[in-house]
Amino acid sequence: MVKLSVIVPFYNVQQYAPDTLRSLRANAREDFEFILVDDCSTDGTPEILARAERELPGAVHVRHEQNGGLATARNTGIDKARGEYVTFLDGDDWLAPGYYPQLVDAIESLNCDFVRTDHVQCTARARTVTRVPVGRRNVVMNPRDAILPADRSTSVDYAYAWAGVYHRRLVDKGLVHFTDGLRTAEDRPWIWKLHREAESFAAVNLLGVFYRRGVASSLTQIGDVRQLDFIRAFDQVIEETAQDADAKELLPKAVRTYCAIISHHLGSIERFEPAVAKKLKSMSAAALRRMPQDVLDEALDSMDLQRATKLRRLRRRPAPAGAAA
Repeated sequence: MVKLSVIVPFYNVQQYAPDTLRSLRANAREDFEFILVDDCSTDGTPEILARAERELPGAVHVRHEQNGGLATARNTGIDKARGEYVTFLDGDDWLAPGYYPQLVDAIESLNCDFVRTDHVQCTARARTVTRVPVGRRNVVMNPRDAILPADRSTSVDYAYAWAGVYHRRLVDKGLVHFTDGLRTAEDRPWIWKLHREAESFAAVNLLGVFYRRGVASSLTQIGDVRQLDFIRAFDQVIEETAQDADAKELLPKAVRTYCAIISHHLGSIERFEPAVAKKLKSMSAAALRRMPQDVLDEALDSMDLQRATKLRRLRRRPAPAGAAA
């Protein structure tokens, strides 16, 4: 029986993949498997992974013939996974030695659906500990109770899939798969669904994932049209949350977060290609008009004046045909 399945998508990360794979080796155990998904890389990554399949205990190498993006690559890994528990790692990040055995011990001792962990953010040589925005630690809680309040950072804002571990029963319920084809913000509908539909979770004081920021090939650094998938992702969050029995309580959080993300992208619009920047404005305007308008009005009233004014002005912007996400 495989205890833990680790799903690791790779795409054109030949510079970082050796570090990632060395850290996996330092976490290997006879009942762990490492599903290495090559999302049709065009650099030296395929050769590195082919060698890893021979040399890394528990490695399973899967290659996409077409690039599908992170969400699709993770889904491929989930479908291959045999473990009692599932977790994720990105192909340019790395782990502390012995981290995964501690992670499995944590979820088994707590006996809950999923566990969330802190992580270390790495930008060049700087290291910053980023905490799960959950005050209570090592206590099993209802995930729905961690969605609110709307005006503070909560667990649904900490969407990193690799900062945690998930029981097989969530896979069987369809709660661990991602929305296929999303190129960015793929973890937003995913984390909301987990917190709405799973039955139990906990946050633990465990550091072991090192998240590499500022990678040139990362979508967070690229201003092309793929970045605009955040609109499709948050439309899904709004749509699914609106169908929830507690929609009246939960929608203000979803709408406020959506507005904050739109504002964030508008605030760094210079990094987008000109045509994409124009599309960002028109698609964001259409998104604002699709939101429940009474909930949106309340969200804007609760935001600082500068952001609220910018978003109100954007909402009034005429939307050309085809501007919907």
